[in-house]
Amino acid sequence: MRVLGLDIGDKTIGVAASDPLGWTAQGVETINRTSNKNDLKRLRELVAQYEAKIFVIGLPKNMDGTEGERCEFVKTFAAKIAAALPEVEQNFWDERLSTVAAQRTLVEADLSRRKRKKVIDKMAAVYILQGWLDSRRGDF
Repeated sequence: MRVLGLDIGDKTIGVAASDPLGWTAQGVETINRTSNKNDLKRLRELVAQYEAKIFVIGLPKNMDGTEGERCEFVKTFAAKIAAALPEVEQNFWDERLSTVAAQRTLVEADLSRRKRKKVIDKMAAVYILQGWLDSRRGDF
């Protein structure tokens, strides 16, 4: 069984997948959002391809731990995912600083700004999923 990590944004959805044993997260792709219908279709294809049973969805909480506008945006789209893919369990994961960590990693790898922009959301999804996997170690 695999798990898919999602970093949901206005323009893109970063996607990561766990290995079959649930130890590591790898970046899969960045979905360029066009419409809910197309976004959900692509997520359905990825669930089938990876035989995923769980989504770990990054929840962009405020630094003080409260939930704001961005959390509502993510939860609204997550509800659409749940309606389209009811067989896939959803778990929310506090994603504070995941994009910052991903950005730092890409800068250290000396990627150009243009290349970083193409992969930042996918890398953030890796950080989200890896954090969740690490928290569940031995309980997967």
